[in-house]
Amino acid sequence: MCSGTLDPRRTPRRASQAPTSTFVPRARLLGFTEPHAARVGLLNSRYGRGWVDHRKLAVNSFRCFGYGQKSFESKILEETKFFIDAVETYNGSPFDLKQLVTNAVSNITNLVIFGERFTYEDTDFQHMIELFSENVELAASATVFLYNAFPWIGILPFGKHQQLFRNAAVVYDFLSRLIEKASINRKPQLPQHFVDAYLDEMERSKNDPSSTFSKENLIFSVGELIIAGTETTTNVLRWAVLFMALYPNIQGQVQKEIDLIIGPSGKPSWDEKCKMPYTEAVLHEVLRFCNIVPLGIFHATSEDAVVRGYSIPKGTTVITNLYSVHFDEKYWRDPEIFYPERFLDSSGHFAKKEALIPFSLGRRHCLGEQLARMEMFLFFTALLQRFHLHFPHELVPNLKPRLGMTLQPQPYLICAERR
Repeated sequence: MCSGTLDPRRTPRRASQAPTSTFVPRARLLGFTEPHAARVGLLNSRYGRGWVDHRKLAVNSFRCFGYGQKSFESKILEETKFFIDAVETYNGSPFDLKQLVTNAVSNITNLVIFGERFTYEDTDFQHMIELFSENVELAASATVFLYNAFPWIGILPFGKHQQLFRNAAVVYDFLSRLIEKASINRKPQLPQHFVDAYLDEMERSKNDPSSTFSKENLIFSVGELIIAGTETTTNVLRWAVLFMALYPNIQGQVQKEIDLIIGPSGKPSWDEKCKMPYTEAVLHEVLRFCNIVPLGIFHATSEDAVVRGYSIPKGTTVITNLYSVHFDEKYWRDPEIFYPERFLDSSGHFAKKEALIPFSLGRRHCLGEQLARMEMFLFFTALLQRFHLHFPHELVPNLKPRLGMTLQPQPYLICAERR
């Protein structure tokens, strides 16, 4: 049983303008899908050629530009330095970590998509990320769900779906400008990043009437990659920081392991992860306990199917309840307790659990899983290596998550004091 300032058993369970034709397709950004529109891109394409084409291009592009390779670790470590230096400027004073974490994490994806990072002072990019995050919440609102089921309510001049339309239009236009800028120095068939690779694919398939590659789908794909690569990893790290401040004894054990394996001034390394079972266990428990994407990404049947006697017609939306798996007592003892030791065996080695599936399973599992795991480990260890984390005046924030397509913490302040 872990101990700390609070009894772990008391930790609560996670449980203007009328739309026009231009607003509707743009609203597909950030997990919002119209039921009668052509589903293309990465997240909104549920099956068929559109999904196959875009998934294949994304996977190949990320692999080509360093994703999942040892060489990409240096890019993440460079970003962790910018991040740690930014945290240092607060000198132990209370601050909201969200913006810095979001900027740092999104820059890793930006390097793959655009070939460049954005500074933490870039207010335009920060505003776009804020709209991304807001739309993730709006997409799970009652009015947006109603719009998905009954598109005719889009004519109503009020409701959260209208705010989502406005946000999506702003994001759409901003992404268009970023893509145009990223393609200025493009050399055909010599791609330097995802945008280049996508434009090459458009050129190759320009005479194919059934091709799903287009400028509009490029914008959707870029937006989906940014939100998928930013929102989830950002919230994992924000939850991890919250729980380290909530349970200082757990934080202390992680820091003891960091000092032993990496050293107080050494550079965190992905290769050292296998030597740090407790740190690994903590991050896995955050993934289990906080259920960042509790319902995963929506899927659909590509053909008629029968599952356990139930007939599921082709095209039926299928939602996976990952939350229920992560709190199923059949797989987890005392699942409502935040207890990293459940991922350690009797010898203290890290023990993988098959019931932990935060990145989903099968052909449509998260294509950024390996990158996300590397980011989480390197940012987390770099932060705890340098700082002791605690709440201002020891005031514990609201632990109830903000509901949306993802579960993110309520806004909270943290003090990061130099160790």
